Amino acid sequence: MKRILLIVGGGIAAYKACELIRLLRRAGHAVRCVLTDGGARFVTPMTLAALSEDQVFTSLWDLKDEAEMGHIQLSREADLVVVAPATADLMARMVAGLAGDLATTLLLATDKPVLAAPAMNVRMWRHPATVRNVARLRADGVTVLEPDDGAMACGEFGPGRLPEPAAIAAAIERMLAPAAAFVAQDLVGRHAIVTAGPTHEPIDPVRYLANRSSGKQGFAIAAELAKRGARVTLVAGPVTLPTPGGVERIEVETALQMAAAVDAALPADIAVLVAAVADWRVETVGQKIKKDAASAPELRLIENPDILARLAADPRRPSLLIGFAAETEQVMEHAVAKRSRKAVDWIVANDVSGPPGSGVMGGECNAVHLVTSAGVETWASLPKAEVANRLAARIAAVFAGPRP
Repeated sequence: MKRILLIVGGGIAAYKACELIRLLRRAGHAVRCVLTDGGARFVTPMTLAALSEDQVFTSLWDLKDEAEMGHIQLSREADLVVVAPATADLMARMVAGLAGDLATTLLLATDKPVLAAPAMNVRMWRHPATVRNVARLRADGVTVLEPDDGAMACGEFGPGRLPEPAAIAAAIERMLAPAAAFVAQDLVGRHAIVTAGPTHEPIDPVRYLANRSSGKQGFAIAAELAKRGARVTLVAGPVTLPTPGGVERIEVETALQMAAAVDAALPADIAVLVAAVADWRVETVGQKIKKDAASAPELRLIENPDILARLAADPRRPSLLIGFAAETEQVMEHAVAKRSRKAVDWIVANDVSGPPGSGVMGGECNAVHLVTSAGVETWASLPKAEVANRLAARIAAVFAGPRP
């Protein structure tokens, strides 16, 4: 059991702290809460106390607690300090080293690792002052998570949403894991091809057909396979994610380019095709299409290559071929049919029509169905890193034992 000190900042996202506490308690951790004045505008001390089963601290001037220098004790006895939500104001005060309330005082006094999960308006997140503050906190050793994209309470859309509680809990577990946590090197000598992200199919020199894929799940899978010792070739569509350590990245834009890159990367032992490849492309791409009030342009579409089916029929077919299926209805039925139709070993299917956290494209979590010859296995909503970890472990189990 680890001891977590949770500082709840002032913002509408403070309500998500309740779910975070529940997840951490379920994982066996002790949680003690510090509620800021702003946070108390959205959740009550009684709610946090009931969920954490511990006292909630709110004031630097509590005579009973501070008679024993309570803020020092709080800051030192935890294994990890978590700030969620971390507002723009609270992070600015952390950078400045201010100590005007209980939260900032214990953050200044702690000698333990600190994790901050930001939540704020998109314009505040992108403001140069916040950008500088986040960079300074990271330089000071604070782990600052990236906020989620999405609709906000203020009515705007973009980065700034508090990461989902499951994603924060997963980040906490990673920070609490031993520094030398052992990862089995059970894929050494194996070559894995992973595709990730969308493809962009040109309409004209300035427009294209695309989809909402972020590439996060594919990049996470590539990272986990590399951790297990595989040589990983990551064929990535147009995304801005950093390349995972130990992974060779090949950047492409269109489906044709992705198909060619996958073909060039063969032979391979494993192929995990996560990319959301456009099914069609425009037959002829000419000059920029000019707007004509009289009529909308007519686009003639032709089918793109089916990379998964082509790989299944290739004489160099990988020993384990895995496809992904993003569905909006009858998810399991469509996934089972796709596995049979494409003649692949596994299909990983998810419902992309649901709310954030359920598997919707661009989110931090995924709820998937793993379809194999043995049947269908359902994984409840998990951070994409954990989905990748589980899938990599299942892949490694297939290749257990000495290499033939």
